[in-house]
Amino acid sequence: MNTPKQSTELRQASLVAAALALAAVRSPAEVTTAALAQAVGITQGAVFRHFESKEAIWLAVIDFAHQDLLARLHAAAAAQVQPLAALRAVFMAHVDFVVEQPGVPRVIFQELQHPEDTPLKARVRRLMQAYRTLLTGLLQRAQAAQLLATGTDLQAAAVLFIGSVQGLVMQSLLSGQVGAMRSLAPAVFDLFQQAIAAPPTRARRTQETTP
Repeated sequence: MNTPKQSTELRQASLVAAALALAAVRSPAEVTTAALAQAVGITQGAVFRHFESKEAIWLAVIDFAHQDLLARLHAAAAAQVQPLAALRAVFMAHVDFVVEQPGVPRVIFQELQHPEDTPLKARVRRLMQAYRTLLTGLLQRAQAAQLLATGTDLQAAAVLFIGSVQGLVMQSLLSGQVGAMRSLAPAVFDLFQQAIAAPPTRARRTQETTP
């Protein structure tokens, strides 16, 4: 039997899932608490027993994205020994996440239209900082292994990586074909890797001398 706390946590998770599902097919600004209540099977008033406001629901959505996306990215990176292979795995894992959860980028892009700072923007910044930290660590490993072109700016490389994913996301949302990201992603990552990788002869020589 669930305790009151467990019941609240389960209901909150259901509302977050409903918010993401609705945001995937309509503007997040048009997602109402009435629609959320209907999707979960509760009254509109009951929504506010689990979240104090609609903004709190979107904050919970970003918290979910932070935890789920970062867990996937770290797992993808950890499964690869070579740092450039780890970067590719992270890129593909991010694409897979967006294909499965298209509501997440819709919520983020919707919020970025507001010029003022907001708690939701602060949560997104925290997510992006954690993402950049992961990427920078992998890029530093690649640099130490002499797999990057001489003079590669690691901060700029991280920006290019994230921007490449965001470009794919934006294009897929505009076309309405989010699943197409999976077929385009490998070629986009190849271009990113070509921009930062050491010349093939140098990279091959480094790999041959690595125990």
